[in-house]
Amino acid sequence: MKGDVRMKCPFCGFEDTKVVDSRSVDGKKRRRRECTNCGKRFTTYESVEMPALLVMKKDNSTELFDKDKLIKSISTAVKKRPVSADDINNIVECVESRYAGGNQITSAEIGEIVLVRLKEIDQVSYVRFASVNKDFNDVESFIKVISELKSNDNE
Repeated sequence: MKGDVRMKCPFCGFEDTKVVDSRSVDGKKRRRRECTNCGKRFTTYESVEMPALLVMKKDNSTELFDKDKLIKSISTAVKKRPVSADDINNIVECVESRYAGGNQITSAEIGEIVLVRLKEIDQVSYVRFASVNKDFNDVESFIKVISELKSNDNE
């Protein structure tokens, strides 16, 4: 029931407020509330809380998906390359939206999504990210990936 929400007033601590205005702002619900005790008004924001996304690591341990960690990882690969912050954010959003509502993803799946997108944007960044993500141990690993890129360009 609209207006019958029990929310503590930040001014007097009374536990009854009423909603006097409600609208959507930036994907959130903005509600203007009024305390039924002191009459002061304040604003609250509501947003949907998605279930936590767990990442299964190569060693079978799990950890919470960390958007900032992924951004930092991609940023390292694209350093001094013509890849914008918007490009990086779009890649991260692609990972998040692909598994929205899901509860688990492997680090390998995240890596593959990033690699597919980087391959489209900048091949040097792709090779840099692949070298870490795929654990390159020798020069042959680099040569193989670069050869694959060159053969794809010639097709």
